[in-house]
Amino acid sequence: MTTHLPKILRSVAVATGAAVTAVAAHDLTQKKHSLLRSFPVLGHGRYFMEHMRAPMHQYFIENNYDGRPFDRDTRSMIYEYSKGLGGEKAFGTERKPQTEGYETLRHTMAPVEQMKDAPKVRLGGPDCTQPYDISIFNISSMSFGSLSSNAVLAMNKGAAMGGFAQETGEGGITDYHLKYDADLMWEFGSGYFGCRDEEGNFSPEIFAEKAAYPQVKGIMVKLSQGAKPGMGGLLPAAKVTAEIAAARGVPEGEDCLSPSAHSAFSTPLELMHFVKQLRELSGGKPIGLKFCVGSTIEVLSLCKAMLETGITPDWITVDGAEGGTGAAPIEFEDTVGTTLTDGLYILQNSLVAAGLRDKIVIGAAGKIAGGADIIKRIALGADFTNSARGMMMAAGCLQTQQCHENTCPTGVATQNPWLVRSLDVDDKGTRIRNYHAGVIHSATRLLASMGLRSFDDLSPEHVMHRTSVTHSQSLAQIYNWLEPESFLTGTAHEDWQSWWDRADARSFAVSHKQHQRSVSKHTATSE
Repeated sequence: MTTHLPKILRSVAVATGAAVTAVAAHDLTQKKHSLLRSFPVLGHGRYFMEHMRAPMHQYFIENNYDGRPFDRDTRSMIYEYSKGLGGEKAFGTERKPQTEGYETLRHTMAPVEQMKDAPKVRLGGPDCTQPYDISIFNISSMSFGSLSSNAVLAMNKGAAMGGFAQETGEGGITDYHLKYDADLMWEFGSGYFGCRDEEGNFSPEIFAEKAAYPQVKGIMVKLSQGAKPGMGGLLPAAKVTAEIAAARGVPEGEDCLSPSAHSAFSTPLELMHFVKQLRELSGGKPIGLKFCVGSTIEVLSLCKAMLETGITPDWITVDGAEGGTGAAPIEFEDTVGTTLTDGLYILQNSLVAAGLRDKIVIGAAGKIAGGADIIKRIALGADFTNSARGMMMAAGCLQTQQCHENTCPTGVATQNPWLVRSLDVDDKGTRIRNYHAGVIHSATRLLASMGLRSFDDLSPEHVMHRTSVTHSQSLAQIYNWLEPESFLTGTAHEDWQSWWDRADARSFAVSHKQHQRSVSKHTATSE
């Protein structure tokens, strides 16, 4: 063997040299990458380092408190809750409480006993005949297709075990959503997946059939999504498998388009009549809306439509611009939409001043991970909250941000059978149940430390927001909170009253004063 070693090494060297020469020749002749033409072979090091940058940064460089979208402390808290641990840490906070924008909760010198069971919130306005009591913390909208079959199953099982709701996402109801009989909030958007006819329009007959499922406790119409508001979507033909096609009611192997706007309605008034139609077709189940707030005047237009028709949704979920998605253009994620804090403020004020708040429940979604997040959102006017990425992490997500590449290493957000099999439904279902329980326990413990016996007692006064290094204000001081029915009496804050006067129940369009421009206008041309 020893006598043959030099010959083996020479063969390896020759093969390696030939391979390097071949790579160099390819690099010099290809035209896509200038770097490789300038530095053949060596240039590949740049692409390797680029590939390794994200995991190296996450594991070895980022601090415990500055990672994005979720920092390491938050991720660790979620993982500990999901394992039934306490989410505890020694030696004090590593965050910087004097940083501008930092928020704290007002505790009291007279804390009360922690409530044993978190209350639920009733979804069901005056026209709802099948009301539903929803947990204050639930699984936010995620479709099968974006999530793997095992991830949907695990969440369904966890929700069934923990007694909270699972939103289906706009991809339709699948067998995976039904297996463990968890309470479902059926969501559909502009594609009407699962309730559409062959032309892609809303089908009352198909909707009524699905809405009658006993697992479906409520139906939610998605108007927009926080991570990409005002944008439709396209599922490529290659991803439209037989299962996905059946759930969505689309042809297998063809592009699946979700338009930017709904075809079933085009004005606030038409939307309210659509809500009434859905309530009747569903046999009186709660009907909700979901949107990311854009223009305040649009929200007020909805309120005017409710007053004019006497029709109100049973709940409205505000989706914050900081919310997640399987894939969206970076410029949409970074620049479009209103944050959850501002969105809740706008919706709460609008409903209160229009005299509608007592008829409509408010939900909140967007980067909600722990009990403190629930406290802050309810203090701003929400009644319940939902989490998507928190639930994904409880199911094993590592925040590798590969959801759109079909390469999720833990089997949560992929359709790759080999990766999907790695996610054990029983184990992750238990973890999702544990995570929900841990967050609820944290929220009720925080509430008790504030001296409050009910989540209804929370107000903007209980959240302090640092406005500078030397000064903090409560959210009650920062925002202009309106009095009940002040729009109707003409006594609302001047800006708000002017927005109310401009709102139109017959149109979503908002007129704005335009800049004066040159004779040459911006025009669109087409061949």
